[in-house]
Amino acid sequence: MALARVYSRGQSGIDAPEICVEVHLANGLPSLAIVGLPETAVKESKDRVRAALANCGFEFPTQRITVNLAPADLPKEGGRFDLAIALGILAASGQIPGQPLAHCEFLGELSLGGEMRPVYGALPAALHCRKAGRELILPEFNGDEAALVDDLLVRGAGHLLQVCAHLQDREPLAPVAPPSETPGPANDVDYAEVRGHYQAKRTLEIAAAGGHNLLMMGPPGSGKSMLAERLPTILPPLSQTEALETAAIASISGQPFDPARWRVPSFRAPHHTASAPALVGGGVGGQIRPGEISLAHLGCLFLDELPEFNRKVLEVLREPLETGRITISRAARKTTFPARFQLVAAMNPCPCGYHGDPSGRCHCSPQQIARYRQRISGPLLDRIDLHLEVNCHTGELLGARDGEECASAEMGARVDAARRIALDRSGKLNAHLNVGQIERHCRTDAAGQKLLSQAVDKLGLSHRALHRILKVARTVADLDGSDALTAKHLSEAIGYRKLDRKPNALARPPVTP
Repeated sequence: MALARVYSRGQSGIDAPEICVEVHLANGLPSLAIVGLPETAVKESKDRVRAALANCGFEFPTQRITVNLAPADLPKEGGRFDLAIALGILAASGQIPGQPLAHCEFLGELSLGGEMRPVYGALPAALHCRKAGRELILPEFNGDEAALVDDLLVRGAGHLLQVCAHLQDREPLAPVAPPSETPGPANDVDYAEVRGHYQAKRTLEIAAAGGHNLLMMGPPGSGKSMLAERLPTILPPLSQTEALETAAIASISGQPFDPARWRVPSFRAPHHTASAPALVGGGVGGQIRPGEISLAHLGCLFLDELPEFNRKVLEVLREPLETGRITISRAARKTTFPARFQLVAAMNPCPCGYHGDPSGRCHCSPQQIARYRQRISGPLLDRIDLHLEVNCHTGELLGARDGEECASAEMGARVDAARRIALDRSGKLNAHLNVGQIERHCRTDAAGQKLLSQAVDKLGLSHRALHRILKVARTVADLDGSDALTAKHLSEAIGYRKLDRKPNALARPPVTP
């Protein structure tokens, strides 16, 4: 046959649009042309395919070959179409049967010797392939990842010759079995290792239970990073739907796939020199990749030394913190990535880091402290639910025995119970409640209303900050197993609004109910 059609998958954000690779052989001077908005790596496929076919013992047609990647108005990138182009040429020249191609989709980059190399975005391609009702053939390296998709026949191959033998019914490719969901390796960190810091652990437990954003303030060496790194140890594992969504984002980013830990919430900690595209996503030309906030989807994004980040970089977080997604617009393309992450940040209280320290070593003026804190905008602070002061502890606390410390397993059990209460009540975590749900689920008594009025008058809270206090109080009540939202719960929630106060108020101990 002079015309062959092979199905493959492109990449557009976390979507994988169907690409029909049409190969036509015609009389004329020998040539190979690829059309359909191919970028450089796709154009170079003709040289890889030519060499692979020759080294595999196939005859490369000495005719005019036209390869069309349809639809023509969708940009194509990467070496993911090499296998489909090679099979299309072989089918069009009659060297392999063309009928089996209609029931399969093919992904894979070819080496010059015909070996199959892995590609990015195998999981999104598998999800869309299942909807199309075809089976998927791709490199062995991507097999475990694609096999996560239920009700999809996935076959992995290591060489072009294996794929051709399968299509000719000589040596069928074995289906890839779904990876066993064995428990991942035990966490190498635990909150039992953190001596003292009982108030900080309580605050992190509230943050984990409600999905609340958290800002920790304290001098250098007080344990802020140590506390933040252990937050994932008290978060419940992701559901299969959530894990597939996060794994799809990691797949298009080229992140390694670990079957044993694919349900574990992610923890991302970019350096403070990161640019805005590194955080929200972007790329050169038509290649748009997700950033750190999308890689932290349904997990934690830890920003250490928050004021040291460029202020313009921090401002790009404001919209994703509200909407749970980020839209990246370019001249020719617009891509939306999910970004429902939990922000955990850390900062020093002043430029030298020792404001409020009992030793009195801080000599920063009020103006210096104000300028330092103004590096973080008010609108961004409004979107952070919990402001926690982390102090250095004395030798007595550092000498506490391990048995006296609360372990991650114990904290995680309380977090899981509180999350179940919230999900049964509203179908979402308390941090994600909208205004109508706040009015229904965060009603308080007369004493609580009076306390809120006093807090608004004294702290000058915005409506957003007031709503976040109510959502934190709802989480505190869930941890206590209380249906009613009382003044006690509101008092603790108000106590976590540290940066809504005057700078010298941070020297006082945390407010407890």
